[in-house]
Amino acid sequence: MRDAELLLRGSRRPLVIGMGGGGDVVGALATAEPARLYDNAEPVLGGLSWERRPYDPVPGPRTTSEIEGAEELAPGVLLAGPETGVRGRDVVFAESRMAEFLAQPTVLVDPTAGPESVADGLASAIAALKCDLLVLVDVGGDVIASGDEPGLRSPLCDAIMLAAGGRLSTSGQPVLLGVFGIGCDAELTPDEVLAQLAVVAGAGGLCGGRGLTGAVADRMEAAMELVRTEASAQAVRAFRGASGLTTIRGGTRTLELSAVAALTFYLDVDITISAVGRLAKAVAQAGSLEDANDALHELGVRTELDYERDAAGAVSPGA
Repeated sequence: MRDAELLLRGSRRPLVIGMGGGGDVVGALATAEPARLYDNAEPVLGGLSWERRPYDPVPGPRTTSEIEGAEELAPGVLLAGPETGVRGRDVVFAESRMAEFLAQPTVLVDPTAGPESVADGLASAIAALKCDLLVLVDVGGDVIASGDEPGLRSPLCDAIMLAAGGRLSTSGQPVLLGVFGIGCDAELTPDEVLAQLAVVAGAGGLCGGRGLTGAVADRMEAAMELVRTEASAQAVRAFRGASGLTTIRGGTRTLELSAVAALTFYLDVDITISAVGRLAKAVAQAGSLEDANDALHELGVRTELDYERDAAGAVSPGA
């Protein structure tokens, strides 16, 4: 089992990726900012090329060939700046806004080629950026879902990225999984997330945890003036004292806030996959996003790609 505190405090240049797309890059700031503020590190922040509706009405993530204003670090991995967006359309990524806020580039990962390709691209990007630690951060906790939770809506990105993280860890790359803002995405309930965390802990995979501080919360609030996110904002609200039931997504999704939402729990990637990684195991050999989506369909799990296609009036293959 890895010791999160030793890894985080010892890292001089962690690569911290919001693994679920959209505003998860803000949740990743809850890990990256303490490294900068308290550990004198130079973190690199990043996320996925998948903006949610209504910001990008086209279902699914954008491939690197669809993206302009970015530098290729490796196949499927780009370095994004404030102007990075979708070619020919008025779509700018959350990572682009974060690059503007930080005044430094962010990493943008295209997940469409599946876990093996994502892992290979990240390995090359880590070497190019001279990073010494990879932290994959999920906001809400659905990365450790079993798949049968009634509120689960976006398991696909998380499963692909967790499987990629497992590949990297097996190859010797230090990797941590972070779960921030338990329940704040209004998918799994806090009790459902905590029950899965208990299974991981029982298997020896809980590596530690960190809470927000005033300085980090201030920084996140400043970032959210540029970067759109609802789930990560709820975690900061919890740090400021909000509790009880609240809604997001235009009032369509209800969640329960408590102080636990202001914590990031760090998990051993390999043990997590072994203990609760049913969805990551299912997509581990997938050669594309479509293959991964089909693998989750075989488990009876619908995904964010399916919901986006439904909203767009498109047919979801294999659904």
